[in-house]
Amino acid sequence: MAAVGTWAFSEPAVDRLRRLISAGRQATDAVEEALAEVEDDPDTGHHVVGRGGFPNSGGVLECDAAIMEGGAGRFGAVAALRGVGCPVRVARRVMEASPHSLLVADGAAAFARQQGFTIEPNDDMLTARATQAYQGHVEKQQRPSGHDTLGLIALDQRGNITVGVSTSGAPFKSPGRVGDSPLPGCGLYADHTAGAAAATGDGDRIMCYCPSFHVVQLMKQGSPPAAACQAVLDDIMSRVGPDRGFEMGLIALNMQGEAGAASSVPFPYTCWRQDEVSVEKRASHPHSCHGHGEGK
Repeated sequence: MAAVGTWAFSEPAVDRLRRLISAGRQATDAVEEALAEVEDDPDTGHHVVGRGGFPNSGGVLECDAAIMEGGAGRFGAVAALRGVGCPVRVARRVMEASPHSLLVADGAAAFARQQGFTIEPNDDMLTARATQAYQGHVEKQQRPSGHDTLGLIALDQRGNITVGVSTSGAPFKSPGRVGDSPLPGCGLYADHTAGAAAATGDGDRIMCYCPSFHVVQLMKQGSPPAAACQAVLDDIMSRVGPDRGFEMGLIALNMQGEAGAASSVPFPYTCWRQDEVSVEKRASHPHSCHGHGEGK
């Protein structure tokens, strides 16, 4: 049993995973529940996740979420979804109840409604902090500094592995913009023969390189999680060049419960495995040769 999450704010979510999978819960149930608790908490919206996240350039909150199991073909995602406080729950329904794997915008909202979800008014999805930030953007073209995305990976008692991601996307993005998070192989990937990985950072750049798939493939070939993440990061940064680097963080978990990460910027993350009594805080630091930009 093991779990890992992106950024320092994932600590409560990873601790929730610890408690759920220690109690015998299946990995997918645990990931969905832990992600949804963060998504629906307006106080964590400033981490660019769910309710209270930053709206798009039209003042509307649009969320992306995805969930992927290690079994072949087990994936579901939503993108540019409006009015749902827990988009990962809709993503799981897509995986289990839709003939499709990814639904977006109005189609995602229609599916959510059919599945019994309430589509809330946009004002109910925003917080005073998000609204104030949006007004600052409209009046002065200000953007909040930094950004996050929540990615969680869980390995349960039965050896099932699941990865989930959720984000409200780049603050004040163009309506309909979708980053890497809900795209399989880009924002997340899982394979029960090797492990799982998730990415965070500049989604418009990350999606061009399918890093999560690459990390899992390297683990399948025998690389430890940290080494696989670092190899993928090094490959991407060498291809873009030192002056065109961008913000990216990678986490991975293999089937032995070993976690690792690599990043182009200082990147705190949290993890736990069954021989530990509490969640551990770790940090990935970029090598000095890695150039990086300012993020989204």
